[in-house]
Amino acid sequence: MEYVKTRTIMTKSDQGSRWFGIDYHMNLYKGCTYGCIYCDSRSDAYHIENFDEIRSKVDALKILEEELASKQYKGVVSFGTLSDPYNELESKYKITRGALELIKKYEFGVSIDTKSDLILRDIDLLKEIALKNNVIIKISITTYEDDLAKVLEPNVISSTRRLEVLKELRDNHIYAGILMTPVLPFITDSEDNIKTLIHKAKEKDAKFIYTKMGMTLRRKAREYYYEHIDKLYPGLSIDYKAVYEKNLVANPLRYKDLLELFVNECSKNHILCDMSEIIADYKRKIPTREQISLF
Repeated sequence: MEYVKTRTIMTKSDQGSRWFGIDYHMNLYKGCTYGCIYCDSRSDAYHIENFDEIRSKVDALKILEEELASKQYKGVVSFGTLSDPYNELESKYKITRGALELIKKYEFGVSIDTKSDLILRDIDLLKEIALKNNVIIKISITTYEDDLAKVLEPNVISSTRRLEVLKELRDNHIYAGILMTPVLPFITDSEDNIKTLIHKAKEKDAKFIYTKMGMTLRRKAREYYYEHIDKLYPGLSIDYKAVYEKNLVANPLRYKDLLELFVNECSKNHILCDMSEIIADYKRKIPTREQISLF
């Protein structure tokens, strides 16, 4: 493990009300070895060099504890917005688990994005955190087809296994659902993929499934994506360039129809898909220290 210096671990979210009710952002790791060809975190916007190498931060847990102890509002802390918190080194170094123990100690909430079944190791902590604050787990799945997922996300467990992880979380009464992002134009933007994934989410008792029905194509990440899709589908990058040119966002050609289909299927299967409804469903009000002192 390589360590990099840092002054802070947590940062205040400036869009929490719009993105899963997150109050604080945190990335304990930099980089990822999952090899997802579409990963937006490769873009030059995030300044992460050698993204395929995993690094952590010097004294990460010590700094995190100091920051948690100093915060007056015990909001929801987000894990994994840039790098999966359950990477292949987490089983050895247990930095994510250490952070969850601190989250529990200081009675904060937690929001986790992951593609890994290692999260099941921490069910005990997630259940304890949920007794005092809000917990939401987002299992990232782009397609229900295991063979397709294997080429898009070469070092990730199968989609079938991720659905099983979702079911185990729900069986333990943890608020969890699916993050169906990105939706890749010409590849995963089929009616079959959308409908089938929603039906499988229903089978696993998902509380929600959320999508932005498209993908980002920012510089550096875009070139990496084009290089790899051409290996899988020769010449496909030409179609992308013809349709999207240098757009930062690439929505499917049938964006409106597919989004309407998605919303209707979620409604029929009684699965939440609207961001504001998801936030309202999982997030309860947590009193501040001042409010507690009044009593």
